[in-house]
Amino acid sequence: MLTMTLSPTKSIEEIAVTLKVLADPTRLRIFNLLMGGERCNCEMGGLLGLAPNLISHHLGILRGSGLIDARRDTNDARWIYYSVNREALSDLGDLLSAFLSPSRLPEVAPSCCSPANVDTFSMSHE
Repeated sequence: MLTMTLSPTKSIEEIAVTLKVLADPTRLRIFNLLMGGERCNCEMGGLLGLAPNLISHHLGILRGSGLIDARRDTNDARWIYYSVNREALSDLGDLLSAFLSPSRLPEVAPSCCSPANVDTFSMSHE
């Protein structure tokens, strides 16, 4: 299996896992909401129209991927507040920017299609 590394610590496979987490529409909606600032589960439920247990499920997956952080209220530990992990967001943005950079596109045509190789290529595939 070919493994391409985009950074010293992340491979394409690892980035794919993170993108799969965000590919779920509900998780993407939650993440988008958290991009606007820290929120608690009940607040998200009201804004997104989702049941608390469903939000908790998706928050667990987002936390497991490292995309969001959670902190307990200092006065009442029953309340948990969620926010985007700024470092993970910055890292993902940098990786995607580098991966999707037009500068990665070569100006070279495949060697099998060059005029010098057309006769050789077509003869070898007959």
